[in-house]
Formats: sequence, structure tokens, C-alpha cells
Amino acid sequence: MAQRSQEWMKLKGMLTGQQTLDHSCGRGHKWQRLMIWCSFAVLLLTGVLGVHTPSVAAAEKRDSSDKVVYLSFDDGPGKHTSEILDILRDANVSATFFVLGEHAERMPEMIKRIHRESHAIGNHTYNHEYSEIYRNFQTFWQQIKQTEDIVNDIVGIRPALVRAPGGTYGHFDHTYFELLKKAGYTVMDWNVDSGDSKRRNVPASEITAHATDIPAGTSSAVVLMHDGGAHAETVKALPNIIRYYKQQGYRFEVMQASDQPVQFQVKPAVKYKNRQTPSAGWIARNIDTNAAQWVAAKPFKIELGYMTVELSSDEYRIKDKEILVPLRDYINKLGGRISWDQSTGTATTWWRDKIVQIDPDQGILTSKRLHDRNGQSVQAVMERRAGTIWVSAGDLMEQFGAKKHKIQSRDSEWVMTINPPWTSMDDRHYYSKI
Repeated sequence: MAQRSQEWMKLKGMLTGQQTLDHSCGRGHKWQRLMIWCSFAVLLLTGVLGVHTPSVAAAEKRDSSDKVVYLSFDDGPGKHTSEILDILRDANVSATFFVLGEHAERMPEMIKRIHRESHAIGNHTYNHEYSEIYRNFQTFWQQIKQTEDIVNDIVGIRPALVRAPGGTYGHFDHTYFELLKKAGYTVMDWNVDSGDSKRRNVPASEITAHATDIPAGTSSAVVLMHDGGAHAETVKALPNIIRYYKQQGYRFEVMQASDQPVQFQVKPAVKYKNRQTPSAGWIARNIDTNAAQWVAAKPFKIELGYMTVELSSDEYRIKDKEILVPLRDYINKLGGRISWDQSTGTATTWWRDKIVQIDPDQGILTSKRLHDRNGQSVQAVMERRAGTIWVSAGDLMEQFGAKKHKIQSRDSEWVMTINPPWTSMDDRHYYSKI
């Protein structure tokens, strides 16, 4: 039993090279193994390692009722964007702005502020002219790429989120959806319409009522509002809308291209029925080559010296210029362990000789070695979505013992290199002696 446990700890990397330097082979080495196992057993019995805590599956069950709201603003930037940003800042809330290229050209400083204050930027075409963008897909594509280039010139990012002016219903056919998806874009409609663009001067009270009218059975609300044009009443309504969702226990998040899209059914208007599908040659020249530009389209590789962990494009996210990984899946790939404490709302992970506790609500990572009483805590980039904790890969690996890490974007992949690697010749020599 003790030997099997010893082998398990060796496999998981729970024994350190330093212990090799302090002990020799033979009887002393057996005593060392016995002491380590006893200490480990005591920790288990006292519940320090979460032996009595629910599993991660329990965390997912707990978060199944998680409520999220995505505030989104179309047609900007405009004369009211600054006021809206002030309200969001004061409420400590993030939102998603679907911008028009022609307005972004005119107000680059506002685009910079949206990006600087950690809001998401989406693409809403260049000029919003239905007669142009819905005449054929090639024209829609040209406007998407034009706006994308403008935003990239201003803040250095290419929005992968797209919202169709007026929504996709009655405008998009299957070709629009399929080619945009193939090109690496995520099309986002909405499921809560504030009604602030139904007519001129819709009163704030009416906007608030519509913006908080959530469909039954919906735990994820995507709210449509506008910051371009004459929408002073939307500015007045926004504080009440935010207050309502906070009181109802919703989390505020920004949209990301990796999110499950909210899309209307396909029912193009009769006037668009004769639209021609782009040729195979046009698709090859434009669509097939486009997806390679996206961060989300590249795999992510973590090089840990002797060990490499690879994540596909849908196994990580980007937030605040950090690469976030799904905690449970990532720990499993490392060969570590994880448990969830429902009473404290925290996860605890074990890898090699380190324990790292994750508090997603506070954004705190606390690490310690197996034999330590106290740990060291740091603030980290993380979030919780639909029962999954996402945490900065770099922050997590530093808590696991990395002294330095570097992330590079290569043509075909993102690579995080841990420097120096944990595994040295001393470590390998130690493992060979066990």
C-alpha cells in the first residue's frame, strides 16, 4: 500500500529533487519515503487536501444556474459613447461595442478608450447601409474587412465578433453564416432588445423595461442597445438597467469569439432571394486564408522543459491580453489533481510538490508546498463561465513554481515557454533512484 502510494506520488511529481540531496539510499531513503507518505496521509485525514469537499462535478452543478448578462452597444462610437463609458466605469461593468468603420475613423480616441477600459470591440460593417451590405456577400465582406483594418490600425486588434446591422433575421442567408464562420468570425445577434431604436426618442423608462424583459428560461441575456446616433435616453436608462441585473444576481461579461453564438433563424427577405453565391475561386482567395489570422484559430503550446502541453483553439480564451485556460482540463493535461469546495467557492489543485488554491470570485491564486502551513497569494486574471473556471496560464504556472514565462505568437501557434524549466538533470537523477 505504501509503495503503491509512493509510486503514485512519484508519477504525479509530488517528491522534490531537494529531498534527494538531503537523504541517501538504503534504510534512510526508506525512512524518508515513509515520513513523506505519513505527512501526506495526515493532510488527507485532516481534510487539508479537500478529501471531504465535493468534486468538480459538484461545482458544475452549482454553476448550472449561473446568470450572465452581456450588455452590447451598436452603431458607435457616437456622441453618447463617452457618457456610456463613464457609467460602465463607475459601475465596474464591462460591455461589448459593435462599431461602424466610418465612425471609428472619425473618433479613433473613443475606440482607444473602449479598448483601454477592457471592453470588447465587435464589427458592425463600415456604413450600415442595408442596400449595399445585403446586396451580395462580397459587399458585406468588403465592409467587414474595411472596418477590421480601421480598428486594427487604431488599437492593434482585429475584431472576430460580427453583428449584422438590423440583425441577421431577414438579411442573412445560409451563405452569409457559413462563409463568415469558415473565415473565423462569430456572428452575434441578441435575445433581449431594449427597443431604444424602435422609433425616435424612446423614453428611458420604456428602454429600461424592455432591456430587463428576459425570456423565460434564459440564464444568459444578450442585451441590444445603441451608443451611436440620438440615444440620450439610453444613457439615462443604463444605470437602472445595470442596477436591475446586479440585483437579480447576474454577472456582467464581454462577448468573445469563442462564446456560443446567439443567432436568429435564417429567413432572408424576398428581395434578396436572387443573391448569387461567391465563386469557389473567390472563396479560396478570401475566406480560406482569413481564419489563419485569428488568435483563436491557433493552437496554444506550453513548453515545460521535458514536457509539452498542447491546447486546441477552442481550449483557451483571451482576456486582458492574457491567455486563459480551463482549469480542470488544464490540470488534467498536466497530470495533476483538482477538487472543489462548494462552501468556500474555491478550487484546489495539486501538481508536483505544489498546492494552488483558486478563488475565482476574488481573482486570487494561493500557492504553497505540501509541507507548508501558509501560502503566498497573488492577484491573477481569471473568470468563471458556465461552470468552468478560466485562469491565466502564465499566472498559474508561476504559482506552480515557474520563475519566468514568455508567450510568443508564431505563424501557426501560440507558445508559452517556461524559463527555467522545472526539470533538471538533478530531478531526473532523483526520479531514477526512487
